[in-house]
Amino acid sequence: MSIQARKERERAQREKLIITAARELAEAEGWEAVTTRRLAERVEYSQPVLYSHFKGKDAIMTAVALEGFGVMAEELDAAARQVPDPAQALARISAAYVAFAEQRPALYDAMFRQSVDLPFATPQAPATLHASFNTIAAAIAPHADGDDVGLLTETFWAALHGLVTLMRGGRLPREYHDHRLALLLARFTK
Repeated sequence: MSIQARKERERAQREKLIITAARELAEAEGWEAVTTRRLAERVEYSQPVLYSHFKGKDAIMTAVALEGFGVMAEELDAAARQVPDPAQALARISAAYVAFAEQRPALYDAMFRQSVDLPFATPQAPATLHASFNTIAAAIAPHADGDDVGLLTETFWAALHGLVTLMRGGRLPREYHDHRLALLLARFTK
């Protein structure tokens, strides 16, 4: 192995360590607790080393969000493959989406609530963003009835996100979540 290859591998490992530490700290204490000083202490590197990988906290949060979209895409895709029926597939994807948001609140916040430098809803969006969207779109397509699948998917995703966000924020009672989700699915799977 060349010295350059080793250095690149070590750099990638440090970057992954920083991203993981930021995510863990955010899950434990919230994004406001994530600072480059605390991350440097946690990963046992100096702040200049962190800045050699990321321009600052926003760039670290963007990297965390991007990683999160990859995880979400895998989980949504796995849920979609569990059942062949289009209505059941959409229900499984929705359940997986809600579970993702509930089990990883800080990661979900980095992806959807924090300000991150990612182009959404454009051809320039990273592949992991497209992957999550495309999985939902494939489940929505059989129910489109001539409507634009992309716009219908955006609408469904927005409704699902709204339900999750309002429930997590205590604006909607949790005990009615399953019923709300069933109502949403019924409107999209007619």
